[in-house]
Amino acid sequence: MLRFRKEDRHALGYALNVNEESFQNIPQATHASFHSMPMEQLNPLIQRQFVYGEGAMLARILLRQGAVVPEHRHVNEQISYILEGALRFLLGEGDARREQVVRSGEVLVIPPNLPHSAEALEDTVDLDVFTPPRADWISGDDAYLRGAAER
Repeated sequence: MLRFRKEDRHALGYALNVNEESFQNIPQATHASFHSMPMEQLNPLIQRQFVYGEGAMLARILLRQGAVVPEHRHVNEQISYILEGALRFLLGEGDARREQVVRSGEVLVIPPNLPHSAEALEDTVDLDVFTPPRADWISGDDAYLRGAAER
């Protein structure tokens, strides 16, 4: 448990706009391991794992070559970091639509509500951060992914 001197608690509480009782309810950290977490099979070509807290979600997604994530949009900001492989994203709509290939070691930031799709150009391991967490993933209401397969 974190401990603060009384004068530090007062200063910190003022800065955070919390009262002294709030220090007794500091949230605890959560630990998880992708190595021991089961993979969720969304379709024959896409698997995922994810963890989430109050404000963010981290997802590890495995996409086999040819896998397609159909066009969709969400209120969440998305940061995609490709650990292995490559994804071709189509971003936007109409005349503003553009293609962006993201390869191993590269990052793509997708703002909220931007229509986008992705295709795995090769077997790919992708880490995605979403803020806030994807409520549709948590509830399992993500049929657009579960029915997707390949082009």
